[in-house]
Amino acid sequence: MTKLLSPISLFYLAGNEFSCCQLLNIFSSFTELKPTHISWQPSVNASAHHTDKYANTELTVRRGQPFSITLYFNRQKHPGESLAFVTEIGPAPSESHRTRAVFNLSEVGASGWSAAQGPSESGHMTFIISSPANAIIGRYNLILQVNSGNKIFSRFLGQFVILFNPWCPGDDVYIANENERQEYVLNENGIIFVGNAKYIEARGWYYGQFQDKLLNTCLTMLDLSLYYRQDPAVDVSRRGDPKYVGRVISSMINGNDNDNGVLLGKWQGSFHSHENPSRWDGSVVILQKWCQDNYKPVQYGQCWVFAGVMCTVLRCLGIPTRLVSNFNSAHDVDRNLSIDKYYDSSGKSLNTSKDSTWDYHVWNESWFIRPDLGTRYNGWQVLDATPQEQSKGLFQCGPASVVAIKEGDVDLDYDTLFVYTEVNADCNRWIVYSDGTKKRVYCDTEIIGRFISTKAVGSNSRVDITYNYKYPEGSPEERRVYKKALAKIFGSRITEGHTASPHERPSEAIRNPGISGKFKLAEPPVFGKDINLILILNNLSTDRKTVKVDISASSVLYTRRAVAEILKANTSVDLGPKQEKHIRLKIPYAYYGKYLTTDKRIQITALCEVMHVHGVKLLVEKTIILEDTNIIIKIPRRVVVNRAATIEISYANPLPEPVDRCVLLVTLMNQQVKIHLARLAARERSRIYFEFTPRRIGPLQLQVDFSCNKFSHVKGFVTIVVAPA
Repeated sequence: MTKLLSPISLFYLAGNEFSCCQLLNIFSSFTELKPTHISWQPSVNASAHHTDKYANTELTVRRGQPFSITLYFNRQKHPGESLAFVTEIGPAPSESHRTRAVFNLSEVGASGWSAAQGPSESGHMTFIISSPANAIIGRYNLILQVNSGNKIFSRFLGQFVILFNPWCPGDDVYIANENERQEYVLNENGIIFVGNAKYIEARGWYYGQFQDKLLNTCLTMLDLSLYYRQDPAVDVSRRGDPKYVGRVISSMINGNDNDNGVLLGKWQGSFHSHENPSRWDGSVVILQKWCQDNYKPVQYGQCWVFAGVMCTVLRCLGIPTRLVSNFNSAHDVDRNLSIDKYYDSSGKSLNTSKDSTWDYHVWNESWFIRPDLGTRYNGWQVLDATPQEQSKGLFQCGPASVVAIKEGDVDLDYDTLFVYTEVNADCNRWIVYSDGTKKRVYCDTEIIGRFISTKAVGSNSRVDITYNYKYPEGSPEERRVYKKALAKIFGSRITEGHTASPHERPSEAIRNPGISGKFKLAEPPVFGKDINLILILNNLSTDRKTVKVDISASSVLYTRRAVAEILKANTSVDLGPKQEKHIRLKIPYAYYGKYLTTDKRIQITALCEVMHVHGVKLLVEKTIILEDTNIIIKIPRRVVVNRAATIEISYANPLPEPVDRCVLLVTLMNQQVKIHLARLAARERSRIYFEFTPRRIGPLQLQVDFSCNKFSHVKGFVTIVVAPA
């Protein structure tokens, strides 16, 4: 072992006199080169990598793109000394798993990582480090190696985070249009379309993907997954693949697998001890509560809440993502491309079928390529975190290529068949008689998958993307794809009933009753007022007919599950040849008020039986959404950063009776103010004035939620564009 000589020994052995400076220079040649501190150049890197909105302080960059750091050393680097960097991620970094990379200065390593020296001065050196476009995303350790002779000294420099990069052409998530990158990656404000196919409403949602600690929460979510618990090293090694990360996140947004998921779903019953899903206006408060409660699932969510939170997480990690609403969305439990619903002989809906059709269902689309399927299937991929069915043992769904769904390639990964049925299944209605026998009275091949909607790029407008998912209903292409899907499901076991076109189905299944009918609203249905409808019946033949009509009305959820029966009535109508008759029906507020849920939906059915013709019946059905009295938000003509602005908020009691315990929740960028209000008399409207000071320029979404003792979660929102001073 060689003894390190001291400066005094050097002076004596040399036999000469040296200045102190010379002595220090001589001694430095024997001193290990060490970095004393590091500058991550946060402002320069964050701006170049589009990560300047993240509230976290650690360096956050995107893969496939260089970033700069500056190291300060205890002395200058000597000839013969060389530098290298090491990046490590995960619990057991290894080069075989691509979770560890060693790369010398000015060389591109086998891993795709590289480092080059930039402009430097005495005492410090700037380095430009580049990651490969397929790098694993997550939190890395950065280590400096100093090679001097046959010795290697390693120094830990710190940690940084790498995200997916939609700006990098080599990244699987690359999206070419800058406006789309701004919308699907950087926009913190969203719109969710709810309601039903005939009454589509817009609801505001704050994603807040850049808020404080959110990025750390999203990375922790990956580490809590069952995928990670099963094999941490392999799980981390796969996090460079957006389809893998998307699938893992879809399993973690719901808590149905005992995996510390974010949300539990609930669609019926009381929410008194926890949060009604309608209460949520954004993702941040949900994710914060999840962390505060030590990763115990938050109670409760429904489909739009799962989708909103998932969009936050995926955008935070850098995957372009948007919300999609499918109206008349099917859940085909037995995978036969048919949704079966049952009614009793009076027309009352029976909750006996495992199949269901929801007024709407909200899922996510993420943008990335599919090398596992082929380039044809690149682009938007469906991911769905709502826990409807297990996929390979977990409550997860997707990614399913939207192209594969449209083309009926239901055998492709992942869960393409499930999503295909959500937008394409046929709809059958059955009457169940008292002796248990069933009779199919209605089949509709076009009702499922209507007005598939998403938010427009750069505005709050609704864009219809139905054509992305399916060919026009009834077209030759649509029928071709339907038969193709059936063939992939049943193979050689396809029956005549499966393959027949809608107009060629067996006559014994459905007999033409010779009449038609529909419900029509006499006036817009407003919560708190009586509902007036007209049942219009038409005799399509030249024969006289007597029609017995059984009418039933129930409050329902947006999943169309009946909650409580509101009304039953029956009548008889004589129809002359080609005659049309109107049956007027009133549902008073006193009948329905106490039975409504926050969904404010009533389903009315009329079972019309042509007398003296055995088994010939017509089922007429309509779902009514009661309109809330609008919350009116008035904003100043111009709102300027760092200047106080006053907003007028108008709210009302639409009921024919007074309400009390009135509360207004005003939310802006996850900051919420709770305002207790005076009681309101019947039909009374009031207003308050709310002052705030915006601290940054650009669009902000202000959300208002009004509740009282008689109803809850009446919502309104407005987008405020904050101008520079």
